[in-house]
Amino acid sequence: MSFDMNKLMQQAQQMQEQMAKAQEELANETVEASAGGGAVTVVATGGGEIREIRIAKEAIDPDDPEFLADTITAAVNEALRSAQGLVESRLGGMMGGLGGLGLPGM
Repeated sequence: MSFDMNKLMQQAQQMQEQMAKAQEELANETVEASAGGGAVTVVATGGGEIREIRIAKEAIDPDDPEFLADTITAAVNEALRSAQGLVESRLGGMMGGLGGLGLPGM
């Protein structure tokens, strides 16, 4: 089995360029999650940045601030999980592409 270092370097550079492009695209894509029956909605990017938090008026109860805090936390966590899922769905195939570099054992 021959090993072509130039081919390996070209493939690695192509993968790096594809990853950079995909990461740039993901930073502009958004996911949305809500909690508390829609009381709080969070929009996050594929880059893991929170873009927006919307809180319904009925979720703001001065006698129960813990409900609002818990609902915001749940919505943010769900939005970040969704963003991570988006990243994995887009970049997962690229990460599996390491076997195409012609390295033994990959």
